[in-house]
Amino acid sequence: MADSGNFQAPAEISRLRTLALGIGGIALIVWAVGLYFNPEQALRSWLLGFIFWGGIAIGSIGVLMLQYLTGGAWGVVIRRTVEAGSRTLPVVVLLFLPLAIGLTSLYEWTHLPPTDYTVQHRGWFMTQESWILRSAIYFVIFGVIVYLLNKWSAQQDRTDNYEDAEKFLGRATAFSGPAMVFYALIVTFAVVDWVMMLDPHWFSTIWGLLFVAGWALSCFCFSVTILAFLSDKAPMNRVLGKRHFHDLGKLMLALTMVWAYFNFSQFLIIWSGNIPEETGWYLTRMAGAWGYIGVILVLFHFAFPFLILLQQDFKRKAKRLATLAVFILILRLVDMFYLIAPNPRIDTHGFEQGAFILSWMDFVAPVAVGGIWLWYFFGQLMSRPLVPVMDPFLEKAIEHGQGH
Repeated sequence: MADSGNFQAPAEISRLRTLALGIGGIALIVWAVGLYFNPEQALRSWLLGFIFWGGIAIGSIGVLMLQYLTGGAWGVVIRRTVEAGSRTLPVVVLLFLPLAIGLTSLYEWTHLPPTDYTVQHRGWFMTQESWILRSAIYFVIFGVIVYLLNKWSAQQDRTDNYEDAEKFLGRATAFSGPAMVFYALIVTFAVVDWVMMLDPHWFSTIWGLLFVAGWALSCFCFSVTILAFLSDKAPMNRVLGKRHFHDLGKLMLALTMVWAYFNFSQFLIIWSGNIPEETGWYLTRMAGAWGYIGVILVLFHFAFPFLILLQQDFKRKAKRLATLAVFILILRLVDMFYLIAPNPRIDTHGFEQGAFILSWMDFVAPVAVGGIWLWYFFGQLMSRPLVPVMDPFLEKAIEHGQGH
């Protein structure tokens, strides 16, 4: 049986935590200045940072359940990283508060007249009280999932034999099946409220799946980056092997393809339907600078990672895979900007609706959100052993990573 004391996070994590808080705190102060002068743009930029970093946290919940359902060595070595990501939910809720408080400064639908057809059709659903209530429900359901899975994981660590440990593993696996269904539904409702309703006159039935796949990809890329950083430091240098990264690289490849498939499916359905209420969303994003960003996403969010991840040797090299993971994360942020920024604004400040506007706050806000989130994440990562020490499959998972 493994000794939990031999699997604590190295001192470098504590230094990274301090650095993240310092950078995030400075960025938060700078963003607050922008909030005073231009609340709408500041909140849009905050939403960009929230959807990106909060997406990693919410994606961690889905990946945590996925690894319980599928098993495999990759799930054992990644579990504590995604558990730490899922336990950042309290700070995600805190980071959500500026959006809830500034609701009327961010969403155009809060200024629509009662005679607008979307307001008439959606009724109470499109009210401020309903929006806030639904968001609270989303976080409560996410919180229940996070609490139970992390509780059973901690109880497994405290067992003194593998028979009892296996019971907690079985409990988490049995729970993850039905919970995954609710998770996908809640993510769908949440991103419709938080992102799609920026344009109240547009809709997409595949919208939720874009974020289920995209946030899972973000989670895997972030986890690979963390694990690669730890791979040459005790204690993870005796746990992680090249086959672990090979498996994680294959999952990154799969989700890159799924993300591209869902995006192409949405485009193809709307293009073939040719309904004015739907096509306007894409017409805006195909014009001017937005069109170039769309091409960049096709080439560098899909084609380039797809071709690189097809190479088996590349996926086995931790540092190289982590470099690509960081590259994909940057493109994930660009993708979120592409989805959020062109939407209708309450105050255009003389620009046409849908015009290309890139504010300095679009850089500062994600840094502020990310610094705070990473500070909390690293604290959670340090609070438990870096591997599930009493998992019955831990030894086999370690052996798997050392193979050829």
